[in-house]
Amino acid sequence: MGFWMLAGLLSLLIGAALVMAAWRSRDAGDPAAAYDLQIYRDQLREIDKDLARGVLTEDEAERTRTEVARRVLEADRALQAQAAEAHAGRPQRIAVVAGVAVVIAGAFGLYYTIGAPGYPDLPIETRISLVEQARAERPTQAEAEAGAPSQTREDPDPRRAELVAELRETMQDHPDEPEGLRLLAFEEARVGNYIAARTAQAHLIEVLGDEATAQHRLDLAEMMFMAAGGYVSPEAEALLNSVLQEDRMNGAARYYVGLMYAQQGRPDLGYPIWRNLLADSEPDAPWLTPIRDQIEIVAAMAGDDISVEQLPQPPLPNQPGPTAEDIEAAGAMSAEDRQAMIESMVAGLSERLANEGGTPEEWARLISAYIVLGQPERARPIYQEALSAFARSDAALEIIRAAGAPLDAGGDVPLPDDAPLREPSE
Repeated sequence: MGFWMLAGLLSLLIGAALVMAAWRSRDAGDPAAAYDLQIYRDQLREIDKDLARGVLTEDEAERTRTEVARRVLEADRALQAQAAEAHAGRPQRIAVVAGVAVVIAGAFGLYYTIGAPGYPDLPIETRISLVEQARAERPTQAEAEAGAPSQTREDPDPRRAELVAELRETMQDHPDEPEGLRLLAFEEARVGNYIAARTAQAHLIEVLGDEATAQHRLDLAEMMFMAAGGYVSPEAEALLNSVLQEDRMNGAARYYVGLMYAQQGRPDLGYPIWRNLLADSEPDAPWLTPIRDQIEIVAAMAGDDISVEQLPQPPLPNQPGPTAEDIEAAGAMSAEDRQAMIESMVAGLSERLANEGGTPEEWARLISAYIVLGQPERARPIYQEALSAFARSDAALEIIRAAGAPLDAGGDVPLPDDAPLREPSE
């Protein structure tokens, strides 16, 4: 209440000062004109007295009276002009008063809408303490999943959907079979059934016991994140911390931990994690795009006004392999030189993808290159490997299938049965 009283009093005083200044600016000339007119009238009376005392002759009195009368008329015209000007300025005065009232009312209304009336002062230590308390009391994984919308989608591959249905039935009879659990977890995640995927992955870690790796725990944390609708629960945080204890440079875990801090009111902790991760990541790291999309906002919340271009950037990727156009453009060379050049470029791309992995576009480029070279027997296993590696990404599969369509006149090359067990880095 004290704040509102003080703010209201200051606003009224400032508004009154502005209104009074506007009024005075219009009335400043009135007293001078009226004063001159009064003096001239007094002079007219003095002329009659001087004439009666014999100080002035009749002619002198008449000439003086004429001059003073002329000045009276001029002063009267000036006074009337000032009065007309003051009358014309009345709407402006009203506008000044209305403007001051609108500004004062708008300021109070804006503060009431976006401010925090009655909220006490909070030092930074107190605010951090409150944020940490809220973090400790945030919803559990089960509570978050209960409020998250379903993301399950229909499998676009009917044959694969039948195989997954059979897998679910098989796992009911053999619930502790590790390979089946791993397959089931990835298949459920592929169609957006993240709660079932998280359940299968958690049971897999139980079955594996001490043999469970950091990657198993990271996969579980990601499935929990998706099942909770993009929220990092305390259970997921514990898994991520365990992964980082084993591998402090794990990029995916660092991304999720930074996101967690940004979500929970600690951008001062999340921003440096993401900033450093940008500098440490490979050019094709999957977390680079979401970080770049959000880091400017997180940086601003952390008090650092910086753009993505000013942040550390990962190194440029290796040069891509040849496109189909590159191969066809080599037609001006001799047959031997052209074949040697093309095979060298294709072999380099193939070796890099085998050792380091690559994007769907690069895999598609390699498949197309072998097709153009007339070597479908070499393109087919690469095509199958690419389908296996990107089995969980519909967008990537579309790119790869488009490149490999000429391999089989009957349609797509079928996915291998163990497709979901392969990762793009493999």
